[in-house]
Amino acid sequence: MVGKRCPVAIRGHLEGTFGENDRGRMGTVAGWTGWQMRVVESARVRERLRAPTIPMFKVAMSSAAPAEVERVLTSGWVGQGPEVAEFERALAERIGVPHVLTLNSGTSGLYLALHMLKGRASNRGDPARGEVITTPLTCVATNWSILQCGFDIRWADVNPATMNIDLDDVERKITPRTRAIMVVHWGGYPVDLNRLREIQHASTALHGVAPAVIEDCAHAWGSTYRGRPIGAHGNTAVFSFQAVKHLTCGDGGLLVLSDTEYERAKLLRWYGVDREGRDCYRCGDRCEDDIPEFGFKLHMNDINAAIGLANLETADANVRRHRENAAFYDEALAGVPSLRLTAREPDRESSCWLYTICVDNRVGFVQRMFDAGIEVSRVHERNDVHSCVSAYAVHLPQLDRVIDKMICIPVGWWVTDAQRERIASTIRAGW
Repeated sequence: MVGKRCPVAIRGHLEGTFGENDRGRMGTVAGWTGWQMRVVESARVRERLRAPTIPMFKVAMSSAAPAEVERVLTSGWVGQGPEVAEFERALAERIGVPHVLTLNSGTSGLYLALHMLKGRASNRGDPARGEVITTPLTCVATNWSILQCGFDIRWADVNPATMNIDLDDVERKITPRTRAIMVVHWGGYPVDLNRLREIQHASTALHGVAPAVIEDCAHAWGSTYRGRPIGAHGNTAVFSFQAVKHLTCGDGGLLVLSDTEYERAKLLRWYGVDREGRDCYRCGDRCEDDIPEFGFKLHMNDINAAIGLANLETADANVRRHRENAAFYDEALAGVPSLRLTAREPDRESSCWLYTICVDNRVGFVQRMFDAGIEVSRVHERNDVHSCVSAYAVHLPQLDRVIDKMICIPVGWWVTDAQRERIASTIRAGW
């Protein structure tokens, strides 16, 4: 990490950490090898590395959460129970759907959503294997779930105006083998779901079957499309309640799916066991009835649900603050040379979990922000560069053009008015 490939901002920071005797003894950071690299693990260096004045992410934890967790811990029931049921009712009401399934992570939700496709009858292609059209610009959880379920990946390009999947490229790449389209609402900015529905209809006309749509909503808690919350548009939708999301349970996830699939998914998240309809519990026998379809252990527990319920009370205010900061940047950074803002459409509202910009000379930009005590990040590497998916490599010209320019700046609820002005002023001063 800190050898010759160490980013210039971190390399310079590390070299500034040590005194003259250290540098004389150890040489330059670029030349570190062996035992010298282990010095990076020192508390002094780690503290310097992780302590920008304005961080990219923070945990949004309600002051009520510790007491709620203590109540659950001392209740005698910490597994999936009444807290999970209450959390699910509250989430379903917030999104505006009849029911939802909580899970132990967003990744588990993606896996279960894809696994559910295997039970669908298809009159085209191999029912046991197909492909999923997906974006490479996302957390690897999105795409590794595809591989875990035995499907092939088919990469679609990225729309450089939004960083979302390019729906025109999606439409071109649908074949009879396409089982699903995986979309990510990058930074919380919604994909055009009406256009996506048109693509499904066109696929039905051309191939006799419409691929399922799975929305990875990891960034999109609180986002809306045409006045309705993301997750309420009839597609399978998966949310993440990981540590630094708008709504966190410590870790957890949420699966929203159709009425016809809900009961099956509820069984599959807990080994395939029917935990509600069994007579065996009433007669004191914990052994399960017959399991017609094996499942997994993906459920949320009451500890995480209690955290989620406490944080649900403050999540809306956090999203509003993200949006306020994003709106400030939209105005303050408009027209800055060598910088491009992402698109905004009036029919959708982003949760603004990320604020992504494209800049020339990104290395210089990162160095300038680092020197000013402002953390910036690309957040996710494009997934298609990893060797484990080299078999699916394809030319993606639009992503190629933006990947070396895109960068995210702090936009969260913790960014004060003074700090966001400092961020904007630093950017306007150039790099």
